[in-house]
Amino acid sequence: MLEELVGSSTAIERAIKGEELTFDDGMEILNDDNLHVVGAAADIVRKKLVGDTVSFAASYYMNYTNLCAASCQMCAFYRKGGEDDAYTLTPDQIEKRVAAAKDLGATEVHIVGGFHPDLQLDYYEQMMSAIKQKHPDMTIKAFTAAEIFFLSKLTKNSIPEILSRLKAAGLDSMPGGGAELFHPDVRSKIIRGKCTGQQWLDTIEVAHNLGIKSNVTMLYGHIEKPEHVVDHLIKIRELQKKTNGFITLIPLKFSLDNTELEKEHKVTHESSSIYDLKIIALSRLMLAQTLKNISVYWVAYGTKLAQVALSHGGNDLVGTAFSEEIYRAAGKPTNSSLLELATLAKEIGRKPIQRNTFFKTLQTFT
Repeated sequence: MLEELVGSSTAIERAIKGEELTFDDGMEILNDDNLHVVGAAADIVRKKLVGDTVSFAASYYMNYTNLCAASCQMCAFYRKGGEDDAYTLTPDQIEKRVAAAKDLGATEVHIVGGFHPDLQLDYYEQMMSAIKQKHPDMTIKAFTAAEIFFLSKLTKNSIPEILSRLKAAGLDSMPGGGAELFHPDVRSKIIRGKCTGQQWLDTIEVAHNLGIKSNVTMLYGHIEKPEHVVDHLIKIRELQKKTNGFITLIPLKFSLDNTELEKEHKVTHESSSIYDLKIIALSRLMLAQTLKNISVYWVAYGTKLAQVALSHGGNDLVGTAFSEEIYRAAGKPTNSSLLELATLAKEIGRKPIQRNTFFKTLQTFT
């Protein structure tokens, strides 16, 4: 059976044996037309590493501002300040939203925002303190490495100082946004006014060395080539060997609507489901020896494709991904969403668990 699965693919054979894959191996796998073989190999490796559980968190997503000094071609979120829908929340407003999310069952708050050109470090410290003082058991996962790098340039404070102060104020972990793709050949064409790939890696390395663990993302499905994806995964792997600070990789499917890449016709359609599944499988195979968790962002994929991705190397569904306004308007308590995610896992014969930010089990579903 194993020989039939491997066929003539040396890279697949090495992956199943548990060997670390090279750049050329990654290219071979991503260019392999046999998705069944690639997916099956990733699923074998997934089962060896993490078993049959599918995890997810009860997470509240909040953007503290949409004002941004950057103007990334792949972003539809940023505003420059004159628009009717431009906003910046106060620390008190943020705390009140966190309180509402906690009442709905959230165990973590995921906070990111634009690169606000005027907010100083004390604003971010006050935000952390306002949450932690009233909700000490709420895990704060906040500020991408790109935001921290920008804040360092804006305030003239060093990155270690900023991260140390935020940690002292209540920061528990960091999300993985802003990584996009590290390779300069593609990064320069999809972002504007944001740190380089190496600066992102250097910033998150400082965080890890200060005991602040993080996620890491990979934005794909736009103008990249296979070599850019493989390069990104290898850079994640090499840093993980040094710090062991990454919790999970979240491959992010590029969303086309209302971006400059769409308006300028540089990208005319979103990636295919086949490509999505290859990305998940490749991520599992390239990172197998260093990072156990590969997350499937079901919000971007839809529930059906997310289930297939869980059979192509994925083991995590990220979380409920609700915001207080959206969730309240939908009339659903957090528990309903957790049960929905649990059902997704059960339908494919897997064992659902609710986890915390650091992948510790909070409850199992039968």
